[in-house]
Amino acid sequence: MFAPRARHGARAAAAGLVLAAVLVWAPAAFGHAAISPPVAKTGVLQQFTLAVPTEKENATTTRIELIVPDGVAIDSFEPEPGWTRKEVAHGGGSAPVTVLWTGGRVPTDDDAVFRFQATLTGGSKDYVFQVRQTYSDGTVVDWNGPESSDTPSPVVQGSSLSGGPSTLLVTAALVVGAVGVLLGVMGLVAGRRPLT
Repeated sequence: MFAPRARHGARAAAAGLVLAAVLVWAPAAFGHAAISPPVAKTGVLQQFTLAVPTEKENATTTRIELIVPDGVAIDSFEPEPGWTRKEVAHGGGSAPVTVLWTGGRVPTDDDAVFRFQATLTGGSKDYVFQVRQTYSDGTVVDWNGPESSDTPSPVVQGSSLSGGPSTLLVTAALVVGAVGVLLGVMGLVAGRRPLT
């Protein structure tokens, strides 16, 4: 008589735990300037995407300045319609470079998106980018704060691991899988009926 309720409770608990795991492991950068992938293999040419949200009401994003950190060698950029790109080197080799996009108009609740091909040449470490966003009303947002701030710097973690998903995603998958197995066992135990 109580088995259906027990199964319903186990399902509700499972759904709650899976949702909690997803929320815990989801990137904290929603609504922030971000570069993806957040984890990238070092020494390999790959595509990166910079996305900068337009959050200010009644204004558009008209200028994006990206300061590329030491150890990131940019090979090429994808053209972005409506934007003009300019690059300024700050030294030789893989020294920091500033990339400036102007002329676009990205409305509220949309992202300014730019793609480039680059290689992480500085080994396994965090590559901290800085972004300066200018709105049509002259407001400037500097995305260069710590991770816990309202305007954190975009960060890419360099990894020497060969191929495959990021360590964070693997860990999240393992945690969700373990929770699933645990809940499955709990469901089986709760769903047993007495043999009478």
